[in-house]
Amino acid sequence: MNRTARLYALVEELRAAAPRPLTVAALAARFEVSTRTVQRDLQALMESGVPVRTTPGRGGGWTIDPAMTLPPMHFTADEAWALAAALAAADTAAPYAGAARTAYQKITASLTGPASAAARELAARIVALPSRTDAAVRAAVEQAVSDNKVLRLSYVDAAGRESDRVVEPAGLLTADGWWYLIAWCRIRRAGRGFRLDRIAAAAPTGEQARPHDLAELLRGSVAAGAVRPAALASLTPPP
Repeated sequence: MNRTARLYALVEELRAAAPRPLTVAALAARFEVSTRTVQRDLQALMESGVPVRTTPGRGGGWTIDPAMTLPPMHFTADEAWALAAALAAADTAAPYAGAARTAYQKITASLTGPASAAARELAARIVALPSRTDAAVRAAVEQAVSDNKVLRLSYVDAAGRESDRVVEPAGLLTADGWWYLIAWCRIRRAGRGFRLDRIAAAAPTGEQARPHDLAELLRGSVAAGAVRPAALASLTPPP
């Protein structure tokens, strides 16, 4: 078993045992490798973002949070290439770009032989020019959208006027090369689109946001003018 296959197998072994911890010695015996090799593998998993953790002492060992991982998925070579290409094309300053980058690395690492070389060669021929979104702003927006939490923004409009806003995120829109946070603005009491590169600062409030219909906010937002109205029809669920 090569190292890539063993890393995936380690995750599944820990998932199957969860929440019961497994010792390094038990894992080494299971995969017929040294304890030092297992320790290196577990460290590599931690560094790649896999939610494994160790509990010291009697009865301790290594565990994984099964709720934070996905079960194995099997892709055809064409599907893996398509995913690798799409992830490689992601704007490095776009929302969730960090997760896209690590997902790309995991997909290409799981491929072997000609398939791996083909995926990397295809990805190398795709170039995405980054936008000017501040990394701290992007991270705050990502978290607010994922957790549905209220955000406090300092926003600069197209005329250069800066204002403070408190917004309830509904989702994200990309149009004409720009990313927008679509949200209910408590100051304007209406749906608004905030271009991410114009957000000077974003701070979480910790307050849970009310649910909002993304399509309705899009229709009432400045950002909605960036796309044809017909393009919004698909965002409205059928009756």
